[in-house]
Formats: sequence, C-alpha cells, structure tokens
Amino acid sequence: MIAEEVYDLVLDDLFVQLHQLVPGSSVFLKIEGLNPAGSVKLKTAVALVEEAEASGCRFPRTRLIESTSGNLGVALAMVCAAKGYSLTCVTDPNAGPQTVRLMEALGAEVVVVTARDGNGGYLQSRIDHIQERLSREPDLHWLNQYASPAGPRAHRQRTGRSILRELGHVDYVFVGAGTTGTLMGCAQFFRRHSPGTRIIAVDSTGSVTFGGPAGRRHIPGLGTSRRPEILTETMVDEVVMIAETEAVDMCRTLARERGLLLGGSTGTVLSAVQNTAKKIPDGSVVVAISPDFGDRYLESVYDDSWVAERWPGHL
Repeated sequence: MIAEEVYDLVLDDLFVQLHQLVPGSSVFLKIEGLNPAGSVKLKTAVALVEEAEASGCRFPRTRLIESTSGNLGVALAMVCAAKGYSLTCVTDPNAGPQTVRLMEALGAEVVVVTARDGNGGYLQSRIDHIQERLSREPDLHWLNQYASPAGPRAHRQRTGRSILRELGHVDYVFVGAGTTGTLMGCAQFFRRHSPGTRIIAVDSTGSVTFGGPAGRRHIPGLGTSRRPEILTETMVDEVVMIAETEAVDMCRTLARERGLLLGGSTGTVLSAVQNTAKKIPDGSVVVAISPDFGDRYLESVYDDSWVAERWPGHL
C-alpha cells in the first residue's frame, strides 16, 4: 500500500481469534490500533475535519478545537498537522502523559481541565471550557464529536461494513461506548445490512451514558459523565456494564497468556464478551472491537502502583 497522506493508512481488515472467551463459538477481535494514530479514532478524526471543511470553515484562519480523553486528540493532531490546520485538544487528568506528549509532538495545543463536573467526571468541564473560548474567539470552530453525525457515518461506512465484508455472517458485535460514534455507526450499518446481528454496547461502571449512576472512573476511553447527543439507545440490543477492575484483569491476562497488549477499552469489551458467554448459543460468530493497543496504558492499567492506588488490595 502506498498512501498519499498519513491519515489514509487505515487497516480495516485485521482480526485475531479469541474463541476461548465463548466456548463453542467463534470470537474475533477486530484490531483497530495498527494505523499511524494508533486507534479507531483516526476514522473519526478524518470525518470530523472533512465535515468542518465542507461546512465552509476557511483555513488556515479557522482554528479547530475538540474535547478528548486522548485517542481522538492524537488522531486529530495527526490529521491537522498533515493539513496545516491549528488544533486545540481539551483533555483531563485521566489522559495518559504519553498521549498528551503525542498530541503536543504533532503540533496541537493541549489544555488539561482539572475541575470535575457535577457527575464526578470531566466531560462537561471540558465542554464548558470550549464553550467559554468559543464565546470570545470568533475564529475557533468546535468539531463536537458528541453531536456531529460525521463520526457515526465514518463507522457506518467503514468499520461496520468491514466486519461484515470480512466475516460474511455475524451474530453478535460488542462495541465499547465512549462518545458512541463507533457504536452508533456499527449499529446503523448492521440494522440495515444484517438486522439479525445483535449489537451489544459495553460501558464502564460509573458512566451515565445509558442512565446509570455516576461514579468515579480512571481509565480513559469508555464511559461519559454526560450523555452524547448522537446516542440512540433503540439501536442497541443490550448494554453490559463492566467494572474497571475487570478491564484491568482482562488486559493483563491477555498480555501474559496471548501476547496481546491491549488498551483499557478493549479489556472492558472483552470482559463483557466473557461475562455474556453463557447466553450466547453454540456456533455463534462474535465480534469485539479493539479500539487501541496497550502501549499508552503502560503507566496506568499495566502499572502495579497505579492500580493499587486506585483499588487497594485488588492485585
């Protein structure tokens, strides 16, 4: 493959077999981290920037801004660097230091918001920061992944389509619910092209996305402290909530037993697959989406001190 731009290097056809998670069925982990941005968010980033271009934003005068827990910020920074656009990423203390350094290395301004919102998270605080800046900086444009249809559209056209194209028949798709762009895009695709496929949304305990009680969360990627506007719950067949400690255990087990160094979101999704296994009929084809790898979690999920500080006695 020879690409014209770095953000065109998206590999959408890579799967790893993890059949042991659901005995009697076939389980395929869709690997999304093998692109230059290192996560599924590269597809979202390209779509959001293209939407801004199509909306009439005049570059380079227009400066882009977005709220991010980390991976989207890295992807947006890569796209904007290649296009020569100015970008500000608004993140919070849960973003790993390596991720922050990546955004900065790619030329983005990074703002770390430390005030928690009313639900104990940072999302609304990040958005409040953006809205305050928009009110006084007329050349600033908010990409707004939480409300833009561009994100779901990218995953409807690419992620969902690639799953069915590669596997032919799919009974279950497990998708982590962060901003819900990947979830909604995949759900939209399968509702139209494979309505018998069950869409399972996976969320972290403490997230309010699906109406659960708010709680303190530590692993970036999944969960929100504010419901995304793009979410349509009727598109989802089931929601599975997973404690962050289960995600940590799954990540560490697969690293040691399969050589798979996976991100916290992937650990959460695979924990949901394992917890749901008894309800899945024999002979089913199950797909789980892995948003990223674990190299950005070495100082968190894979660090004994970090885990012990947040969940004393867990290890």
